[in-house]
Amino acid sequence: MTHKTIILGAGESGVGAALLAKHLGHTVFVSDLGSIADQYKQVLVDENIDFEEGQHSTEKILAEANLVIKSPGIPEKVALVQALKKQGIPVIDEIEFATKHTAAKIIAITGSNGKTTTTKLIYEMLKAADYEVGLAGNIGHSLAKQVATNDQEYYVLELSSFQLDCMQDFVPAVAVLVNITPDHLDRYEYKLENYIASKFRIVQNKQDEQVFIYNEEDKNIAYGFEHYYNKNQQNLLGVSMPDSEQPELHIPHTDFVIAKADLTLQGRHNHFNIQCAVLAAQAVGVSKEAIQQTLTSFQNEAHRLERVCIINQVEYVNDSKATNVDAVYYALEAMTKPVVWIVGGVDKGNDYSILFDLVKEKVRAIVCLGIDNSKIQAAFEPIHDIIIETRSVEEAIKVGSLYAEQDDVILLSPACASFDLFKNYEDRGNKFKGVLMHQIKMMTEGITVTINAKLEIHPVNSRTDDNQ
Repeated sequence: MTHKTIILGAGESGVGAALLAKHLGHTVFVSDLGSIADQYKQVLVDENIDFEEGQHSTEKILAEANLVIKSPGIPEKVALVQALKKQGIPVIDEIEFATKHTAAKIIAITGSNGKTTTTKLIYEMLKAADYEVGLAGNIGHSLAKQVATNDQEYYVLELSSFQLDCMQDFVPAVAVLVNITPDHLDRYEYKLENYIASKFRIVQNKQDEQVFIYNEEDKNIAYGFEHYYNKNQQNLLGVSMPDSEQPELHIPHTDFVIAKADLTLQGRHNHFNIQCAVLAAQAVGVSKEAIQQTLTSFQNEAHRLERVCIINQVEYVNDSKATNVDAVYYALEAMTKPVVWIVGGVDKGNDYSILFDLVKEKVRAIVCLGIDNSKIQAAFEPIHDIIIETRSVEEAIKVGSLYAEQDDVILLSPACASFDLFKNYEDRGNKFKGVLMHQIKMMTEGITVTINAKLEIHPVNSRTDDNQ
């Protein structure tokens, strides 16, 4: 009998799953309800993989599928997925599919904020130790594609709740849960407990040898332990937020100590991420030397408290990845100068009250960037006098610069999804940076400079912190 594998969704994960399924000898059909991006369509054509776009041929899929691998962006409640399950056809995620076909050790990281920084730190630590390691999941290239074309001995995976939703047999060697704060509640029937349950799927099959690193101060994680954990008590490593007053960072459960001044990542939230990353790396045998080398040279990716430039003694910071309230809390907490805060987008059921004290203390003006800013206005009008509406990055920056004073920070930290005005958070952050770079170019008459003392314009050091 021919093994027919149906892939729902033709993005990075879907096309990667299609490549692995073909590599395994399956007959593969890819179905995307929308348009397939040219780069992925070309891969399918080159690999002679059958596909459709603009529709799901439901009858064909239900009649032919032995296995369905769906995009994490497709909720389980959609009619096609429910029909497949009713018919007894397995529906899994690309990550679970890929891990069934590799002998690699998996380090998996999830959480609402901080998972990208923690993931990248662990990956760089393994690279510094000369491990054969791949980066995948919510960042990097498709895990399935890597397994099919260049399998590694280790993989470091950033996993969203969407990717965890379909997990059934997944057992990573090391699991990291950095925190759980309300996010994506529209996907989870606006019930926080459903979101917590999804996050705990990372350890739903916890075994004695599996290491579980988690935030021991997080009340939602405590709730998850009580309601969704399988009670295995072996290799549990709790981590708490470090003391901001101490000059050294002590990694719990180890004798590892490093001076905070030597770290490229600053801020309590990043020091917490570092603790988790060090524990995960040591769990798979990475040396102290490789870990220390990484911590003193690590360069984080864009859109996470990314210092873009200084124009007329006002600093511009791109924190577009801050798509929930908790991430903004960490961003504002890290600011040491008065802030003009650019906020807004698609609200995900946010409770802004945890920001009130920081906004009162640090924010000079609130600039709303989005189509519907009514919830933000309603939340902050009782506590702040200056709230301005804008509908484009250009307008937000212009208005922000009118309210910013010398040595202030204009901070793009939206607390919301980006889909009202932008393709994604990267598009939002890139447009923010692009407008600023255009301003610098115009002011310097098209000459690229690092420092122009006369105009008082210069890019800031590329080192970044991360609050995601």
